[in-house]
Amino acid sequence: MDLHRIAHQERRLRLPAFDETIAWKLGSRLRQLAEERGQAVTIEIRLGGATVFLAAMPGTAPANADWARRKRNLVELLHISSYRVGLEATRDGRSAIEVMGLDPRHHADHGGAFPVAVHGVGVVGVITVSGLPQRADHELVVEVLAEHLDIDRHDVWLHT
Repeated sequence: MDLHRIAHQERRLRLPAFDETIAWKLGSRLRQLAEERGQAVTIEIRLGGATVFLAAMPGTAPANADWARRKRNLVELLHISSYRVGLEATRDGRSAIEVMGLDPRHHADHGGAFPVAVHGVGVVGVITVSGLPQRADHELVVEVLAEHLDIDRHDVWLHT
């Protein structure tokens, strides 16, 4: 089940450090992979509430940036991936957005936003991709984090 794998991803994909330089490397790699695959995505990376990387590729629309903002807001609040929150809503029949009384105009439980956690510190930021189906948005972020950490992607990949 994807929920178990996502919880595993969130535990396993913790960074030893995270700063603007690392954000640039991760964001650039996300953009490179999307471009190589002919995918148009918007990428946003945040550190401590500040946007430190932002790219909207040709073929995206302003709506992609808005989706990214809404997904990112949810992860900044809950410190778990937006895809996990959405799958839990499907499982439970009720979203955290509804339970917490959050405004869906500012929060979205669709895949693509992933918490950036640092060992010994906790969640310090969020990486968000928007433009693909939600599972693919999520998996693109996971793929790049795994690559950055030199983790075999099959150790953290969602089953197809």
